[in-house]
Amino acid sequence: MVFAILGYGRFGQAFADLLARAGHEVRIHDPQAEVPAALAAASMVAAIDGADWVVLAMPVPRMAEALAALKPHLGAGHTVIDVGSVKLHPCALMDEQLGDAIPHVGTHPLFGPLSLARGERPLRTVVCASARHPQAAERTRALFRELGCEVIDQDPATHDRHMAHTHALAFFLAKGLIEIGVDDDLSVTPPSFQGLKNMLAAVRGDAGHLFAAIQQENPFAAEARAQLLGALQRIDRQLASADDDSLAIPVRKQDA
Repeated sequence: MVFAILGYGRFGQAFADLLARAGHEVRIHDPQAEVPAALAAASMVAAIDGADWVVLAMPVPRMAEALAALKPHLGAGHTVIDVGSVKLHPCALMDEQLGDAIPHVGTHPLFGPLSLARGERPLRTVVCASARHPQAAERTRALFRELGCEVIDQDPATHDRHMAHTHALAFFLAKGLIEIGVDDDLSVTPPSFQGLKNMLAAVRGDAGHLFAAIQQENPFAAEARAQLLGALQRIDRQLASADDDSLAIPVRKQDA
C-alpha cells in the first residue's frame, strides 16, 4: 500500500521505517525537516496523490491547519489516520473537517523510536474509531496487526483519561527529575531505577512537542498533575512526622 506521512519528526521517521520494512511504499512531506530524497514529496498534494493512507504525524497544534489544506485534495479512496498522543481534540477535528465523505480514524501507537530500537514487544496501538467510518476502523486495526501490534479499542475520552494518569504523569515526573539533575550521572543506580532511566531518556529525546501536547492538549492532564503533587506533599509531611505506619505502600489485589 502507499502511505503519505505528513510530518517527519522522531515518530514520523520511526513509523516510516516500520512501514517500509513491512513492504509498503512511503512518501513524506515535511517542509521543516530534512527528508531523505528517496522518500520526499515536493508538496502535501504530491504526497497524497494516489496514496491509500494519509498519516497525520505533525504536532497536534498544527493539525487543524493541515486538515483545512488537505480537505480539497482528499477523497473516499483515502484513509486518514492521526498518530498523536492525545485523542479528543484530533478526533473531533477529523470528524468536523472530514465528516462523512473522507474515511478517518484516530490512533495512538504506544511505541516510539526508543522502544523500537530496544526491540520492545509486543507493540500496542490504541484505535479510536469514528462512528461514521466503521470500515476504516477495521482497515486500521488490520494495518496495525500486520505491523505486529496488539490493538486496543477505546473512545477518545477514555484514552485521554488513561494517558493523563500514565503518559502525562510519567513525562511530568521525568521532566522534574531532569531539571534537578537526577540524570547527570547514572553510573551507579539500583535495578529498580531502570524504568525511570528509560523514562528520562524518552523525555531527553523529545524536542518539546510531545511534552507540550500531552500536558496542554489533554484536558485531563492538569487534574492528574494536581493529584500527583498533592500526594507527594502528603507523603513528604508523613515522612516528617516519622509515622512509619502511614508510609506503608498499599498492596494491589493482583500483587497479593
